[in-house]
Amino acid sequence: MHCSANIGKNGDTAIFFGLSGTGKTTLSSDPERKLIGDDEHGWSDDKVFNFEGGCYAKCVNLSKENEPQIFNAIKFGSLLENTRFYPGTSTVNYEDISVTENTRVSYPSHYIENAVSPAIGNAPKNIFFLTCDAYGIFPPISRLNIHQAMYYFISGYTAKVAGTEMGVTEPTATFSACFGKAFLPLHPAKYAQLLGEKLKSGKINVWLVNTGWIAGGAKKSKRMKLSYTRAMIHAALNGELDNVEYEKIPFFNLEFPKTCRDIPYNVLNPRKSWENTEEYDKAALNLAKKFIDNFKEFEDLASPEIISAGPVLEKINRFIKYSCKKL
Repeated sequence: MHCSANIGKNGDTAIFFGLSGTGKTTLSSDPERKLIGDDEHGWSDDKVFNFEGGCYAKCVNLSKENEPQIFNAIKFGSLLENTRFYPGTSTVNYEDISVTENTRVSYPSHYIENAVSPAIGNAPKNIFFLTCDAYGIFPPISRLNIHQAMYYFISGYTAKVAGTEMGVTEPTATFSACFGKAFLPLHPAKYAQLLGEKLKSGKINVWLVNTGWIAGGAKKSKRMKLSYTRAMIHAALNGELDNVEYEKIPFFNLEFPKTCRDIPYNVLNPRKSWENTEEYDKAALNLAKKFIDNFKEFEDLASPEIISAGPVLEKINRFIKYSCKKL
């Protein structure tokens, strides 16, 4: 699995699926939880285990205040890539992106103070799909049912963002099946089926987390505050989101909590963060069409329940007819 993983004080494991730049390393390196690993993992009948034994973190604008565990892991034995020093010193300037925004550091897992050794945890209680939505459509956190989990797992949506791949200067939508298409020898629907079987076998919560943008998308707003994302993930892990009221966004039918700690409602509901809801609906319609076009590749082995868990053209047309006539 192309994911990171950590463990809570009560032995509850969480795994974080995501592509480069979505926050796997940052969000799994949590002072309140023990790190299993920040990337490749396996999931047996009752355990999650790490393959690599090391971490590979982005360090652009890294600070001890925002990411203390990663910051403190940079010491003798760590390898920095593409970074620069303050002139005349041996102090790294993490804000210097003159070589590339994709500045990195690699270090062994035990450089994280509360890493687990051996790197093994119980089967997960929570799964987070991390997506960096450049269009500002997805809520910062959404609760998924089993069929939605399988659909978004197969889709593997995020945005290629500047600094993670050569030639990318502004965010663009991309899909990588199971959040790691290049590594898959079998049809992605086979892996989604395995995931569905595991979800049915136990009480596992699945969440879609947007670590990207809202409020008009990447061209009009700043990326989601890390403090907000951490707060929402902690709320999910602690069960705070189990009994709150949920609401749905149009086109995708994603359920988001109407309340979560002190996070404003217009952050939890991305449609309300836009100055013009009609513009949101237009952008959401365009993104929904991208999902539909992308999923055509997988429809031959995906069940009708999985297909209908994503955007459905007939439902979209009805919404437009009755609610978005100007589209």
